[in-house]
Amino acid sequence: MLRNLISVVDDDASVLRTTTLLIESFGFRAAGFESAEAFLKSDQLHETSCLIVDVRMPGMSGLQLQSHLATMGSKISIIFMTAYDDKASRQRALQAGAVAFLGKPFTDEILLQTIRLALRGQLGVRNNLISLVDDDESIRRTTRLLIESLGFQAAAFESAETFLKSGLLQETSCLIVDVQMPGMNGLQLQSHLATVGYKIPIIFVTAYDNKESRQQALQAGAVAFLGKPFSDELLLQTIRAALQHDEGSGRTK
Repeated sequence: MLRNLISVVDDDASVLRTTTLLIESFGFRAAGFESAEAFLKSDQLHETSCLIVDVRMPGMSGLQLQSHLATMGSKISIIFMTAYDDKASRQRALQAGAVAFLGKPFTDEILLQTIRLALRGQLGVRNNLISLVDDDESIRRTTRLLIESLGFQAAAFESAETFLKSGLLQETSCLIVDVQMPGMNGLQLQSHLATVGYKIPIIFVTAYDNKESRQQALQAGAVAFLGKPFSDELLLQTIRAALQHDEGSGRTK
């Protein structure tokens, strides 16, 4: 079987075309289909490693396609995308095993990270995704590359809001987050995750260390509060401690 074919199913011809071209620009093979029925009848069905599918479509919807594939015994990793995000559909999709549920529009970076996660899922190594939230593009890029060089999966986000909407929340085993950011800051993100029941181990990083923020973060359960710059060795030790904490805590979601 030819590996890493990414199939896209969307009834919007413009979205289908641009998404397929974008996937090909990432270096993957891509195939586009205007309906779930067309995908199921295609020769590419059994070649597909990852399926990106719209939720709402005429005829068979994305959720119905997911259910149908499960009935067939298919192990294709599924990424949902929708312009009409709603809690019930998201919950149904993720509980049935979807890799992510992306709200349109999404960034090229988010799509690439999600595809990589889906393909790793094909190899049975979807655990230990380290998500990084930092509004500094240079810090995001260098820290993500460092995390990947340490042997972990990594996804990077420019804001707390982007992370929350990414669809990768439930896949995240450890969150590394800057304290001071525009919009929702790191401490507010920590509080929000606790309120909605996510017990993801959190590592704070900051160039503006102060006693009050440190105390608030650690009292609320943060694994560590690191001042920038930090050494590669310290980050590795902290990530390992966070993952051990995650294994022992039993996240509620």
